[in-house]
Amino acid sequence: QVQLVESGGGLVQAGDSLRLSCEVSGSISSLDGIGWYRLVPRRSRELVARFSILGDPILVDDVRGRFAIFKDNTKNSVDLQMDNLKQEDTAVYYCNRASGQLDPWGRGTQVTVSS
Repeated sequence: QVQLVESGGGLVQAGDSLRLSCEVSGSISSLDGIGWYRLVPRRSRELVARFSILGDPILVDDVRGRFAIFKDNTKNSVDLQMDNLKQEDTAVYYCNRASGQLDPWGRGTQVTVSS
């Protein structure tokens, strides 16, 4: 089982940037399997960023060009760089496996974007 700890969220203004970090510990063969999700009230949790089987970043349309996902094998973390934030990016952000059996969810990190 894998343990996941998210950090880096906060309250920012539209147009600002944030970098989220997902600290991964436990049994996992590759950080390529970790993706970033976000949860907005009254909506399903959405996978917004992950890696392909070749290790290339894949992002959903809403965030492509503004968000980027990175692996840091030295820190065993997967980061989400978020630029040009919009109010609609306001959500709790989580990391977890991008496919297959999910691990227990961490507490997430709240991102709030004001106008």
